[in-house]
This record gives sequence, C-alpha cells and structure tokens, in this order.
Amino acid sequence: MVMTRFVLIFLAGGCGCLLRYAVAGWTQRMADGIFPLGTLTVNLVGCAVIGFLASLFTGPVLIREEYRLAILVGLLGGFTTFSTYGWETIALADHGQWRLAATNVVASNLLGLAAAWWGARLAVTIYGS
Repeated sequence: MVMTRFVLIFLAGGCGCLLRYAVAGWTQRMADGIFPLGTLTVNLVGCAVIGFLASLFTGPVLIREEYRLAILVGLLGGFTTFSTYGWETIALADHGQWRLAATNVVASNLLGLAAAWWGARLAVTIYGS
C-alpha cells in the first residue's frame, strides 16, 4: 500500500512538472518580458486548484487516500513553483529590479492566498460542505 502511494505520487509529480513547464513557458513567451508572469500564473492556478480539490476531497467527494495524495502532493506539488518563485525573485533583486522583485513577492503571496480561498469557497458552493 505504501509503495502504491509512492508510485502514484511519483507519476503524478512528473505529470505536474511537465504541465508546469508547458503552462509557465507558454505564459512567459506570451508576456514577452522579464517579470516572471509564467511562474506567477502557475502559482495562482495551482493555489486555486489545490484550494478547490482539498476542500472537495475532505468533504462532499471522498476519494481513496493514495489518489488524494497523488493529486494534491504529486500533481499539484509538481505543478506549483514556489521554489522557482524564490529563485526568480532573488534574480530580479540581484539585477537591480527591486520594484519587480517586490511586486512578485506581494502578487504571489496575496493573490495565491486569495486564489486558495476562492477555490475552497467554489468547492463548497458547487458541492456543499
């Protein structure tokens, strides 16, 4: 049973990483700037989705623990990029882009929390508590 969890988390994490690469890369190319909009987009989407699914999986839609872990820890853990966020923020600061670095910190944290709250409320609204 434990090995099944590890395998599912591993496989889902790989999928999340590939999804992050695709979404962040595409968004960054569309933005065509130095501000890490691709990473911000992935973080906000990931926060909203994890808020929604975590609320859903602990309430109206119960799923087996190994699948819940695969989705929340594996897929979304691979998809969200707060480690990349930290590195890109430091890189902006190192290059003298203090305003963009500060904007990234404020936007990622405040909007991420708001997105997680919104996702959780959406799950409750759609599926009940």
